[in-house]
Amino acid sequence: MEAALAASSYRRILIITTTILWLSSVCNGQVFAVGGPPKATEMDSCDGIFLTYTLTAREMEYPHVKNISKQAWAFKAEASLMNVGDEELKDWKMYIGFQHREILVSADGAVPIDSEDFPAEVGNGTTLAGNPVTDLKTAIETAGDYTQMAVTVAMSGTQFGLGKGATPMPKTIKLVNDGFKCPAASRKGSRMFVCCRKDPKAKAKLAKKTKFLPRRYGDLTIAYDVLQAFQTSYSVQLTIDNNHPLGRLDHWNLTWEWQKGEFIYSLKGAYARIKDQSECLYGPAGKYYRDLDFSNVANCQKKPILSDLPAEKKEDEKVGKLPYCCKNGTVLPPVMDKSKARSIFQMQVWKMPPDDNRTAITPPMKWHIDGVINPKYTCGPPIRVDPQEFPDPTGLKAISTAVASWQVVCNITKPKPQENRCCVSFSAFYNESAIPCNTCACGCHDTTKCSSKVSPMLLPPDALLVPFVNRTMKARAWAKLKHLHVPAKMPCGDNCPVSINWHVSSDHKEGWTARITLFNWEEFAFEDWFTALQFKRAFDGFDDVYSFNGTRIPGIKTVFLQGLKGLNFLSGETNGTHTYDPRVPGKQQSVVSFNKKHIKDFDVTRDAFPSKVFFNGMECALPPVRPTKSSGHQSTINFIVVIFTALMTFLMMI
Repeated sequence: MEAALAASSYRRILIITTTILWLSSVCNGQVFAVGGPPKATEMDSCDGIFLTYTLTAREMEYPHVKNISKQAWAFKAEASLMNVGDEELKDWKMYIGFQHREILVSADGAVPIDSEDFPAEVGNGTTLAGNPVTDLKTAIETAGDYTQMAVTVAMSGTQFGLGKGATPMPKTIKLVNDGFKCPAASRKGSRMFVCCRKDPKAKAKLAKKTKFLPRRYGDLTIAYDVLQAFQTSYSVQLTIDNNHPLGRLDHWNLTWEWQKGEFIYSLKGAYARIKDQSECLYGPAGKYYRDLDFSNVANCQKKPILSDLPAEKKEDEKVGKLPYCCKNGTVLPPVMDKSKARSIFQMQVWKMPPDDNRTAITPPMKWHIDGVINPKYTCGPPIRVDPQEFPDPTGLKAISTAVASWQVVCNITKPKPQENRCCVSFSAFYNESAIPCNTCACGCHDTTKCSSKVSPMLLPPDALLVPFVNRTMKARAWAKLKHLHVPAKMPCGDNCPVSINWHVSSDHKEGWTARITLFNWEEFAFEDWFTALQFKRAFDGFDDVYSFNGTRIPGIKTVFLQGLKGLNFLSGETNGTHTYDPRVPGKQQSVVSFNKKHIKDFDVTRDAFPSKVFFNGMECALPPVRPTKSSGHQSTINFIVVIFTALMTFLMMI
């Protein structure tokens, strides 16, 4: 009876609250085709999580253009989640299937977990996670307290297309938490709603019951463990763990955004890129901490940029002496060295303002981490987890725990076109031309003298050895020799700091071989480099690599290659022998052999080329086509057939 009364109460509260918001927006003249406040009957039959999305306003933006598909519109919308079930929902995540090239500018009450910061391109949909309200309690445990059971996210952004009288809505909305199932969303005018229920077929994960959310798996995880807490400050340890077999960081930079004006007083195991005390002195911190000497503060920025210390600082008593610290920002994949797959540093953070409750700690948001030529990581919001356990510092068989712990999960994302940092060229013994890297594969800054849209021109293989600025004459001469088309405006270069050539060098009955060459066009060298090749069909036939170390990664059908001891250094670009010679890239090369035991109907033009190539974890841009067979070349040589044919010809001539 009490539960029924409570359920009735929170429904009435929801109706009243939404009605007030609706009338308020009408009075301000901002409503666009609003479908009215939600009806209680829509939730009456729901016994799970009730989701809504409402388009509240839409206005034409500048510039005004005649092409409707290119016209920008400013829009405002609200998304809401209400727990009308009997179980608490932890760490809610809502997917909104945007489809009109939307750019999300703000989302009060949530953060997008598949983009780094606003403005965020969400035209293919986005997943929002709660911030600061992450959990939704039930009416039963809150006596119908709407503030604990529901959350509303106010969004604003830009969308494109559709005329003045249209109502651009998402494809769908749904809850993406594990164990929930959502039917197709219903739509009424400018409003969508759906009831997501617990999936009875979902297998419950056998996990230890915890007070907070369990730790999650990610390509890269960052632990934010508070070790000490005081009224004015707290000490925290950050642990970066690389879990992906191809993930990697070099010279990492880590940044976030403080929520309440906190600042970093001291650092150990890392350093801040900018040490400027002015933001503390002239900001709120200077008013709260008038007697504090800010000249020694490590960083006062709202968005600090932190980096790992070099190796020579590892034994420094003041800033070093931490396990897994001071590696010049290198975090290797565990398949290379598990001891180098982690990085740790500590910092002393001062609160803003001071809080009598010493455990009142707000972790920073909008995390981002990157390296030099490494995978691009997208990080989600920090999630509260059970306090981390540490071995007792006394050496006794005891366990000490953190005051509080949060976890940030970062996952690798595929680089967008022209945002790569490495590229691949293809060549083969059966074709005289090499297919170079794509035009502007790693971006183009100046296109006044070249075209960013024209396909790259075929090259003689030796042209891959020289910088792109020295290839124009070779490309034109090769095109004239081979009767190839020369565009009026020559294509731009790839502008990639690292390029890889994959050359199929032989094909016979039992197997085939290829030669891989790595070129470093940067001035600095890569230490402990690796490259990885993913094959759709030929992976099982990998035999050996002769100048590198080769490792199979069966789960992702990838051949992992790294330099042998003493050869794990990919040198940087150097000057030529003479001043007029082109610069010479750093280079490493090896032959890779494959057999055909596990592959049927092998086609050298299709199966001998990798489907994905990685350098230091970064996915490289591949050419759009592969070399084709040209006349005068055969892909397979059968010596028995050749000898038999020659013998028969000789006998017939006798």
